[in-house]
Amino acid sequence: MDEKFWHQRWQNNEIGFHEPDVNPHLRKYFERLNLAVGSRILVPLCGKSHDLIWLANQGYDVIGVELSALAAQSFFKEQNSEPTITELKKLRSYKTGNIEILVGDIFNVTKDIIGTIHATYDRAALVALPEKTRSRYTKHLMEISNKAPHLLIIYEYEQSLMDGPPFSISDDEIIEHYGDHHDIFLMKSQREENNLKGQTATEKVWMLQQKK
Repeated sequence: MDEKFWHQRWQNNEIGFHEPDVNPHLRKYFERLNLAVGSRILVPLCGKSHDLIWLANQGYDVIGVELSALAAQSFFKEQNSEPTITELKKLRSYKTGNIEILVGDIFNVTKDIIGTIHATYDRAALVALPEKTRSRYTKHLMEISNKAPHLLIIYEYEQSLMDGPPFSISDDEIIEHYGDHHDIFLMKSQREENNLKGQTATEKVWMLQQKK
């Protein structure tokens, strides 16, 4: 997946990955992270997700990262909000209240730009990336978040039956990416028929806590 692919998806409104409401797993499991009000939450590849609003309404500072400027603009327009726009090095910041979306390549995001991160919420980022990119992505995410706790939602299915995204992520791959630095807990595993582009897939919710 290159940048052109995702820009075209947004331009053509081919955004089946966008959920029309807050993700139910976020509502159910995020409190398990036991974060203080005001904690800073990183949401990679956030699109125009309603999850940003939910997190902000719980009292968290939310920083999303999104490749498409159109997605960020659509998010604030739908919220009837006029963001402050700031040009950063290789990125552009859209901010209003306690929500900020950084537009650009996530690999250009640094600790200096996003500040201290207390948790990461990944619903649609890891599964959006092809296998050859996922190792680089997870290493970068741990670096910029200082290995913060993680709520991660993925799909697992027979990859040979369908091209991603979303891509299938196995249990072994989760352990490979995160096992050295995190204790890994499976919060939910639910297999459904024809729930992913007509394919049977298992949706899994993982909680990753930094090892002490």
